[in-house]
Amino acid sequence: MTSPDSIKIVVASNNHYALLIAALIKSIELNHKTPEKIDLYIIDDGISSSSRDKIRASASPEMVTMHWFKTRDAVPTDIVIPNDKSAFPITTYLRLFAPQILPKGTKRYIYLDVDMIVLEDISKLWNSDLKGNIIAGVQDLCETAGSEWGGIPNYKELGIAPETLYFNAGMMVVDQEKWVEANITNRVIQAIQDNMKSVNFPDQYGLNVVLANKWQPLDKRWNNFAIVDVDQPFLIHYLDIKPFFKTYNGLPKYQEVFYKYLRLTPWKDHQPISGNIRTAKKVISKLKKIFISLTR
Repeated sequence: MTSPDSIKIVVASNNHYALLIAALIKSIELNHKTPEKIDLYIIDDGISSSSRDKIRASASPEMVTMHWFKTRDAVPTDIVIPNDKSAFPITTYLRLFAPQILPKGTKRYIYLDVDMIVLEDISKLWNSDLKGNIIAGVQDLCETAGSEWGGIPNYKELGIAPETLYFNAGMMVVDQEKWVEANITNRVIQAIQDNMKSVNFPDQYGLNVVLANKWQPLDKRWNNFAIVDVDQPFLIHYLDIKPFFKTYNGLPKYQEVFYKYLRLTPWKDHQPISGNIRTAKKVISKLKKIFISLTR
């Protein structure tokens, strides 16, 4: 059962990144100070039964209720996920389907990438003022649509001003009613399919195209990237090489923060693993996409 007053959080992961969920939810639990309970909705893209058990044991059931959904439960059968050319796993698209798994009547939810640690009370993020916008988020490192190294490469032909703020899709506070009413999921997928030659960060590209000037910027400390040193970040985002790899390239102190929380879960004895595994996973992701394109 879910409470209408609970904080609703959606995450998605495959088995390779399952331990990140454990550290994330432990950090949320320990830093949450207000009375609301937390409903965690997990889109399971192949998480093993042993990993699910460890994740369940990572947070107090009195504070956190976990709801599990397979990818097939989240993605409608008539939806074709775009076959982009990146090495990002198909799991990244699952953020677009959060409304499919949330209870009827849900007004708001928080989407979080699993490669995050929350250091501030999540209720403060939950109560963010969206000021009538569909989502609230934080600017990406590239900051604007016209960024030369990120952003929206074809912003000119789409009629988007180069100074348009560009957000990182790893953390979003979403007004579900406005999202559904505006048909955001289908419009994002269509934007990606229509502009495939310009797609760089697949779903993030599509979200920024569709939601240009329709999102509320939040304090950047709510999505602080692990390569950026700021005073008292609210949330750390390990957006490049994850902190459980030996090749982790963020600030060392943020890797220590990650392991501080991971050690409070059943993965307490985990040690950083070889970066070669990460490379192999990226190759597998690209091969899967090639296979999908050949079988359509």
